[in-house]
Order: sequence, then C-alpha cells, then structure tokens
Amino acid sequence: CCSLDARCQDQCKPQARWSVQWRAVGATALFVFISQLKINVTNAYAGSLAWSNFFARVTHRHPGRVVWVVFNTLIALMLMELNVFQALGKVLGLYSNIAIAWMMAVVADLVINKPMGWSPPGIEFKRAHLYDVNPVGVGAMGVASALSVIAHLGWLGPMAQAFSAMIALVAAFVTSPLIAWATQGRYYLARQPFAVPQHTASPGRAIPLKALYRCTVCEREYETDDMAHCPAYQGFICSLCCSLDARCQDQCKPQARWSVQWRAVGRRLVPAPLWARLDTELGHFLLLMAGLAPLLALLFGLIYQHEIKALLAGWPLQSLPMSNSTLSAALQSGFIKAFTALLLVAGVAAWWLVLAHKSREVAQEESNRQTHLLMREIELHRITDEKLQQAKQTADQANQAKSRYISTISHELRTPLNSILGYAQLLDEDHRLPEQVKQAVGIIKRGGDHLLSLIEGTLDIARIESGKLTLDVAPMRLQDTLAQIIAMVEPQARAKGLRFVADLDAALPEAVRADERRVRQILLNVLGNAVKFTMTGEVRLRVTYAREIAVVDITDTGP
Repeated sequence: CCSLDARCQDQCKPQARWSVQWRAVGATALFVFISQLKINVTNAYAGSLAWSNFFARVTHRHPGRVVWVVFNTLIALMLMELNVFQALGKVLGLYSNIAIAWMMAVVADLVINKPMGWSPPGIEFKRAHLYDVNPVGVGAMGVASALSVIAHLGWLGPMAQAFSAMIALVAAFVTSPLIAWATQGRYYLARQPFAVPQHTASPGRAIPLKALYRCTVCEREYETDDMAHCPAYQGFICSLCCSLDARCQDQCKPQARWSVQWRAVGRRLVPAPLWARLDTELGHFLLLMAGLAPLLALLFGLIYQHEIKALLAGWPLQSLPMSNSTLSAALQSGFIKAFTALLLVAGVAAWWLVLAHKSREVAQEESNRQTHLLMREIELHRITDEKLQQAKQTADQANQAKSRYISTISHELRTPLNSILGYAQLLDEDHRLPEQVKQAVGIIKRGGDHLLSLIEGTLDIARIESGKLTLDVAPMRLQDTLAQIIAMVEPQARAKGLRFVADLDAALPEAVRADERRVRQILLNVLGNAVKFTMTGEVRLRVTYAREIAVVDITDTGP
C-alpha cells in the first residue's frame, strides 16, 4: 500500500524524493561549471595583465585587456583540444624553475639590496623613472634560470636534477646582491622623481602635495604615485600615457633606453670593426634570427618528444607497422621539414620587422626634423612680430611727433596769414580803390583762404590717422566756387604759356550740399598739378551734370 499510494507525496521523507535529489545534482553541476568557468576566465584575465603590460611598453599600443583575455582563453582551448597535457607538465616544470628564479631575485632585492643601500629605498614602478633593463634583476634571474634549467634537464646529474628548484632559489638569492654591489645600484633609477615629501613610516613613498594631478595627454586626474613629469609635454603624464607614447623618444631618460644600453654593451664586448657590421639592418636581422631559431627548435623538440612517446604508448610493440628507429626517423624527418618551412616564414617575418622598425625610426626622425623646422619658423615669426611691433611703436611715436610739429607750424603760419587776410579784407571793402586793384585784392584774399585751407588740411591728416575726421556738409554755391577756382588757376597757366579751358555744363545747379573747403582743396590740388607738369599745350576743366550727379574731368597735354 505504501508503494501504491500516490496521495501522501512522501510526507514521511520529503528530503529523499527523487525530484529533490535531481535538483540538487543539477544545481551542484551548474555550480561546478560556473566555478570552473570563473577560475579559467580569472586565470585568463590575470594572464592578460602580463600580456597587456608587456606589449603596451614594447609596441606603445593598448588594444584593451578584453583582447588579451580572449587570446588567453583561445590558447587554453587549443591546448585542451590538442591534448598536450603531458608536454605541458614538462613545460610547466621547466617554467617553475624560471618563476622561482624571478621571485627570489625580487626577495633578495627587498631583504638584502635595499637594507645595504645598493638599491633605492622606495619601490618605483613608473616607466619614466626606470631603465629599460636593470642588470640586477634580469642578470640574477637569467643566471639562476640557466643553472636551474640545465640541472632540470639532467645535464648536471640526477642529484642536481632533483634539486633544480633549490639551485634556482640559491643562485638568484646570491647573484642579485652581487650584481647590485658591482653596479652600485646605478641601473635602478634613470632619473630622480620630482621632489615631494616622503612618508617616515614608508621610505620612498611620496606624500601627495595635492590630492590629484591632471594628465596633460588624456586629461584625467590621478594620484601622485601614478604621475611623472614629462619634458616632452612640459607637464605631468600618467603611467599608461607614458607607456603608450611613442613620440617623445624617452627624452626624460635618453641614456636608459634599451637600444642605448644594448649598444653600450655591444661596444664594450665586441671589437669596433665587428660591431660596425652588426649594428646594421642585416646585423639586427641575424641577431633576431639567432634568438628565434633556437626557440622554434626547442618548441618543435618538445612537440616531437610528446608525439613519439604518445605514438609508442598507443601501439602495442608487436603491432607496430615498422621498427622504433624507423618510426622515429620518419617522424623526425617530418618535423625537420616543418621546422625548416616555419624557419623560412620566421625569417621573412623577422626581416619585415627589422625593416618596419627602421622605417618607423626614419619616419620619426623626419617628423622630428619637420617639427624642429616648424618650431624654428614659429620662433622666427615671433621675432618678426616683435620687430613689427617695435617698428609700429616707433612709427606711432614718429607720427605723434609729426602731428605735434604740424600743429606748431600751423599755429606759426596762421598768425601772419591772418594779418594778410585781414588787410586784404580791408582793401576789398575800400570803395576808393580802382576795379582792377579790387580784383587783385580779391585774388590775394582767395589765395590766402586757400593757404588757410591747406593749413587746415595738414591738421586733417592727424584727424584722419586718429579716425576723427568729419565732413562739414553745408549748402555750397557750385558755380561761384568753380569761378573762383578758375580765377586762381588761369593766371598761373597763362604765366607758364599754357591755354586754360573751362568747359562748364549750363545745367549746373546754383547750390549743392557738400564740404566746400575740401571740394575746393581737391580741385585746386589737381589743377595745380596739371599746370605744374604740363610744359606746352593746354589744361582743360570740364564739368558735366546729369541726374543730380556732377562729373569733373581735368585733362592736360603733359606727360
């Protein structure tokens, strides 16, 4: 009855029902799947930090850490699909010796070099303050890695092979202080950081003078520990922008660049004639291939060892289609052919990298040269502008002196001229004088008025330059003004033997609105020049009027 009953729903054991157990198993499987996925993605992200930091400093580009996360995930997936875990175990065993050497080099620097004063008291990580290569860390890690790897491969005997990790530990711990003592810590800091107060409890750590500094490149704000002063941008720059910038050519530390350090070591170790041949594009290609070829050979050797062991383990000894030596030789021949083909491709890629690097250097040099020329042109323009401003200031001063001179001369001329005009007016009002004398007195009076207008004209120059000239527009008797001008110019033309012709339109109005003084001045100046520069012939004044517009034509037979 208990087995057949479906109504109770297993009230006596609700936690033991199959549906509950299935849900628990499903939830557990999902949890394990998510945990494993999280672990692998976290490892991929941790690896992306190293990838991005390395390539950002080498290539001055930062595509984003997501790119490197995907890249690491694809590498892990590829290794899983290729089933090379046995080879990975050997590689990781080899890599562990290198990792131990690196960690012990850091430990030795912290516990020995810093207390002994062979390295700076603080920990500096900003690229702008560091050498590209510090022989203390790189040298200690390299020596310890080489010794431990040789021991790990069994070349120093089985005892050394068993203690390869200890060899890496001791070698790095001893080599780091020795190199630091030999170099006296010269390669830790390429330049001293900008002076800021220091923590007493944590030597070398800066106390920010203010909370945040603004980067001159990305214009974001960072703390003092993340900023460095850049001479190329004349301001503070953050660590990321400093790593990505390829324009400055490390102006803050020219002696600390990898190329400078490499050339310094090469000149010291290699004879000068040989180094002159190596320090070329061909030499760089050969050096690059000298590093790539052993690396590819090591990679193919590991894959070959894995494949031959897997092949021998998967086939029973009696069922092998050929002998072990024949199978190894055939597989080895295939790997050698693949290695040779890949080496050719690597050679083309290496040559392309060398030429691309040289092209970038040439382009950067050309850009720097053009920038220098542009800056020089800007500086010359600045100097020219300064000279122009000085010349303008001198001209303004001379113009002011001229205006003062004109004002003084005008004042000095007005006094005798007013006397002449006064006597001419008295004579003109004397009815006892003959008509011919009155005409002469009128000419004198009009000439004096013209001279007075010239004086006023000289004063107008100062008004024009200051922008204060205004026209005195008033009703003007045009025909009378023209008659007076003719009476003043005609005697001058006759005296020079010229014929003066006045052709006035009969439709001229009696009065117009104009500045009589300036109209008179213009006509007298033009007619005076015509008489002055005409040797023979005539001077003609022609005035026409139509549609409320008067047109004045002055022609002469001069040059």
